[in-house]
Amino acid sequence: MQLPAQWRAPSEDGEILIWPSVGEIQSHTLSNQKLLSEAHEVRLSGVPLPEIRRWVRKWIDAPPDRPLIGAGHQVELFHPGVWAKNILIDQLARKLGGVAYQFSIDTDAPKHLNLRWPGGSMPITDDEKAATAQWAGLLDAPTPAHVESIEKELSKAAQAWGFRPVALDFLHTVKRLTMEIPRLAPLLISALHELDWSLGLRHSALAVAPLWESEGYLLCIHHLAARANEFAADYNAVLHEYRREKGIHSSGRPWPDLQVSGDDCELPFWLDCLETGNRLRASVKFRQGEAVLECPSRGGFVFKRDAHGWEAAENLKKFLMGHRLRLSPRALILTMFLRLIVCDQFVHGIGGALYDEITDRLIRKRLKIDAPAFCVTTATLLFPSAAGRQRLELSPILAEGRRLRHGAGDGEKMKLVRQIEALPRRSPERSRLFFQMHSRLAGAQHQPEYRKWEQRYFETRQRLSEQSDLLDRELFYAIQPENRLKQLIDQYRALFD
Repeated sequence: MQLPAQWRAPSEDGEILIWPSVGEIQSHTLSNQKLLSEAHEVRLSGVPLPEIRRWVRKWIDAPPDRPLIGAGHQVELFHPGVWAKNILIDQLARKLGGVAYQFSIDTDAPKHLNLRWPGGSMPITDDEKAATAQWAGLLDAPTPAHVESIEKELSKAAQAWGFRPVALDFLHTVKRLTMEIPRLAPLLISALHELDWSLGLRHSALAVAPLWESEGYLLCIHHLAARANEFAADYNAVLHEYRREKGIHSSGRPWPDLQVSGDDCELPFWLDCLETGNRLRASVKFRQGEAVLECPSRGGFVFKRDAHGWEAAENLKKFLMGHRLRLSPRALILTMFLRLIVCDQFVHGIGGALYDEITDRLIRKRLKIDAPAFCVTTATLLFPSAAGRQRLELSPILAEGRRLRHGAGDGEKMKLVRQIEALPRRSPERSRLFFQMHSRLAGAQHQPEYRKWEQRYFETRQRLSEQSDLLDRELFYAIQPENRLKQLIDQYRALFD
């Protein structure tokens, strides 16, 4: 999928991307707050949207009337481009007198849990389930001995760098917290939050798993599921429209349609079994016009279309808790809930922004209101020794190799080509000249000029391999020294000042 020009990740060290402008983001945040706080005509199972928003704000202990700026990401060791969202929510909240929330998605599949540095990599946990767990919240915290082994290897590597990475402080925090927090996700959320706090950032870090068990969330889910066939029709329609406009021919991009077959209808949620750690795609079956949640070996739950919102949410909560089940939102519904119900401004990275073009269409189609504006930020912070280093390019060397192999500029070759073209196809003379030409080209590969090219090619390949780690913009942000991270914060602060 081609990125819009305004959402291209910067390639140079220290560059940042903010879209739209800082002034527009501030204006949009206040406009979003007004739009959503006054959307009394939007009702979910009889409950006005502003009432649900106030309930959820109270549940997460956020002030009801101050702008809430949010960002979300999987629980992982994310790179500076993702971390930049934490900087932006901090600065925007300060500027508008609001609050900043970082929503940690501990119900997504675990990924990016290796602490990498140039020449080295170690998993942040020694839990054997790391490769098989269905969602990050299932993983155990590392043992203190494992954290010590990471510290040892990272300290050894850092001796040659000329700076102390703040990842060593982060690992010290992780080791301390392993004595208090038995699960990896809350441990990483706490350790990363403590690191950000030490750098001067101020935001609340919230794991989303408990939120998915709250009545405010379940009210929205019940409303959607009771109308699953209507929702799926609109969901698929905006996907088809998006694919057509973008020239996308694959039915799986940017993600598949919700499956509808006979009386069965897929929901945009995971059905998690908290007892076994397994999950499957949630779906309902329509029986006598009512949507029934399909729960293998657990009976079913009827989503009653005419049920009042809060009562419906309470009944759904009792059913899910009684059977140790959870309905976790998949990507589009997750950000749709955060943008409509929780936040006044949601900060995306580039990938999330692309997908929320579709979310905007779905909000307008289903709720008949303008979609609240979102914003985008990312940044590039290369490994310090790579800053200012020129990137090697292999393509010019490959082009030179093709020229040498194919005898470009060789008058004798072109003479043979013209002779071959003038002869009848499949004639013995044409075949003889063809093999003569290729024999000549093969011989050219033994000439000194070609041998020198081969040496340059292999040397460049080796240097590219050595440079790949240094120029990797997706290394954990804490691999940086403290002063470089604070410089990035200062760049954002300067834009707001």
